Amino acid sequence: MILPAAGGGTFSHTPRAEPSGYVCGGSPLVSRTVFSAAHVVADPYADTSPDEAAAVDWDSTLAFRRHLWAHGLGVAEAMDTAQRGMGLDWAGAAELIRRSAAEAKSVGGAIACGVGTDQLPSGTHDLATVTAAFEEQLALVEESGAQAVLMASRALAAAADGPEDYLATYGHLLRQASEPVILHWLGPMFDPALEGYWGSADLDAATETFLQVIAAHPDKIDGIKVSLLDARREVELRRRLPEGVRCYTGDDFHYPELIAGDEQGFSHALLGIFDPLGPLAAEAVRVLDTGDTAGFRKLLDPTVELSRHLFQKPTRFYKTGVVLLAWLAGHQSHFTMVGQLQSARSLPHLARAYQLADGVGLFPDPELAATRMRALLTVHGVAQ
Repeated sequence: MILPAAGGGTFSHTPRAEPSGYVCGGSPLVSRTVFSAAHVVADPYADTSPDEAAAVDWDSTLAFRRHLWAHGLGVAEAMDTAQRGMGLDWAGAAELIRRSAAEAKSVGGAIACGVGTDQLPSGTHDLATVTAAFEEQLALVEESGAQAVLMASRALAAAADGPEDYLATYGHLLRQASEPVILHWLGPMFDPALEGYWGSADLDAATETFLQVIAAHPDKIDGIKVSLLDARREVELRRRLPEGVRCYTGDDFHYPELIAGDEQGFSHALLGIFDPLGPLAAEAVRVLDTGDTAGFRKLLDPTVELSRHLFQKPTRFYKTGVVLLAWLAGHQSHFTMVGQLQSARSLPHLARAYQLADGVGLFPDPELAATRMRALLTVHGVAQ
């Protein structure tokens, strides 16, 4: 196969012949709690524009969640990977939460759903309005029977004057929550509007505010999800958590070492990269469950190059590569995204994503993946 190179020109790639071989089922994951943040499948026949509400293929979207549950993973729903705030508005997210929570109940799958403030129109809002928006979404998630993930809010970032506003807002929400939640700290590399979250652009100062929130309400916090792409900072943070509060890594650059852990602890996982890596990730954690850390790393370490490629700057467009791989793997019939974000990455970027995914044996049907990749290349003028 002829693939376009990032620096210009082309290079040859020989597709892998063996399928991935990661079968559904197996023993439950026990040593780590693992969520895959899942993407949504667009309706390719909908006549919509990027400015209009997302048209979702609900059957394919829910089928992909059943695929993740079948491998033993939990689903983190209506979060960044689902293009929340990047094509999927609150109305679409609310419908996604309702449908996925019902599906989770029917199959016995674990699910956690994002709670934010994206029903608010653009512009600046006062703290009372932001808090009420959080409360509306929290109520819907709890009514659905899912665990809540309190996501970082663009509206709160714009409204807050400093750390005290974060302490007050999160304190109120945690007192309102009926069950322990996951707190999500999403860095500005994923969403530039979140610069200075927790009241400071200084990450050390922001960390102290974050820890204050946790220390004041440890009984209402199941865990924290950290998405800063800074392994050292995550390790230092997890060592300071109160007893019983988990750390869920959201670091798509350093996840094998953070999940494996050290003599002082480890991270659980809530990761966007576990959307395409789901079956392989589940197999790796089952190996870790036996105490075989080296075997776990042997399976997962080779995937880091792919993950770092998908999440390269601008990081927020990683979803394009995730959906490409879902199409190539046969989980959906097309490479179309809500908001038309299939065009957010270059053809050389997508070609490299295919090459790396094929190299780690990610595709259950390598021939199908190669056929679809050739079709994409041909449409873009790369002769095969």
